[in-house]
Amino acid sequence: SAPIGAFGAQNKQPLVAHRASVNLRFFVCFVVFCSIPFDHSLIAESDRESLAESGYRILRTKPFLPPDFDQQVFDELWKVWPEPLKSQAQSATRPERRHMAFVRYGLMKAPDDESPTGPALGYVDDGHGGWVMNCLACHAGKVAGRVIPGLPNTHFALQTLVEDVKFTKLTLLKKFAHLDLASFKFPFGTTNGTTNAVVFGIALGNVRDRDMRVDRSRPSLPLDHHDLDAPPLWNFRKKKTLYCDGFAPKNHRVLMQFMLLPTNDAKTVYGWENDFKAIQAWIESLRPPTYPWPIDQSLANQGEEIFNANCSRCHGTYGVEGQYEQKTIPLDVVETDPIRLRALNREHRAWIRDGWMSRYGKDAVDVEPAGYVAPPLDGIWATAPYFHNGSVPTLWHVFHPDQRPTVWKRTENGYDRIRVGLEINELDELPKGLSPADKRHYFDTRRRGKNAGGHTFPAKLTEGERRAVLEYLKSI
Repeated sequence: SAPIGAFGAQNKQPLVAHRASVNLRFFVCFVVFCSIPFDHSLIAESDRESLAESGYRILRTKPFLPPDFDQQVFDELWKVWPEPLKSQAQSATRPERRHMAFVRYGLMKAPDDESPTGPALGYVDDGHGGWVMNCLACHAGKVAGRVIPGLPNTHFALQTLVEDVKFTKLTLLKKFAHLDLASFKFPFGTTNGTTNAVVFGIALGNVRDRDMRVDRSRPSLPLDHHDLDAPPLWNFRKKKTLYCDGFAPKNHRVLMQFMLLPTNDAKTVYGWENDFKAIQAWIESLRPPTYPWPIDQSLANQGEEIFNANCSRCHGTYGVEGQYEQKTIPLDVVETDPIRLRALNREHRAWIRDGWMSRYGKDAVDVEPAGYVAPPLDGIWATAPYFHNGSVPTLWHVFHPDQRPTVWKRTENGYDRIRVGLEINELDELPKGLSPADKRHYFDTRRRGKNAGGHTFPAKLTEGERRAVLEYLKSI
């Protein structure tokens, strides 16, 4: 700390030696510090929250795709609606028509959104009035009328929305967007609340090489169209791999696959990595909603013991010391609908295994999964309908395999607190004379890929034991 002048001209050599000593000590310390493995748990909680908040902001504001339609198209969708809905909309105010459109298409208004216009939750304004779809279209839903980001959107009527958008654009002489054109080749969903998402992923990956470069010369893979129920995003935190068959690695790159329209080149995709790291942080930060009604705690305590003795070996345990070890249950054991497992072909799985999405194989990919993952059950009270295809409307029906309805239709915001799940009307047959859009309000378990069979394990429990476990599941 002595002033430089104190060394004097005659002391130049000691000064150089002193500086060399300091630099050497600094260099040694720097090397030692850099050799210590970085522990991410040392990041302040506030910093992790900031990254998660950034991910949610990016989801809500950044357009990764071209717009599906613009505000004018949305405002005039009612003009192609069937009667009497069209006449009701004609005499309604603009806010009332907006609400009617949200109900028809299963769109959500964000809890913090006070705007009377503009995109729904799950869509982003492209800066020119265009509505750009993002992950929240399928992964932000409502239970008992309450909108929750991260909850599956079991109301989403994507097929109906795209059909109405196309007709409206024709009347307005507007160009078709990518979804409009794709709808001529792909069904988007045969039941509201489920989508043909797996096939979307195969089709998008089919025109890219392992480095994400667009390559339309690749041979086309078979597409086995079927519907899938979106999982709750808060399960992501506990799982080791992704999707109901657990084949894909849990990383931010796999989260990007539905943004792979050919208009986004490889350089653009690479440039989104930090965005999707933040989005993954937001997903990791999510926690399930708490059951909002009274719980019979004495009965739930009994149910916990029964659950731990019968169900925990697959679905884990819960509470302060709860543990979840992800397990894949072979198809011949769980016996739920097999179409999803078989539809995602080995070639597509291998494309992910060998390419950029898995860091060229550094992140494990199972190209031949044998069954379905038994998911964690956090917040299960809110996530009806159940099974990977959304075929079972309540937990009571999960516990009573022989009484699952053949055809059912949900109400808009009703919740069945007795059976724990959707409030539904049960039918033996579809009503006659329904339009295609009206048919999509009904879940018909006789259709391919929509079977409600399997997972018969609860049948060995007594009725009293089932009732106790049902009460316990409300508390998870």
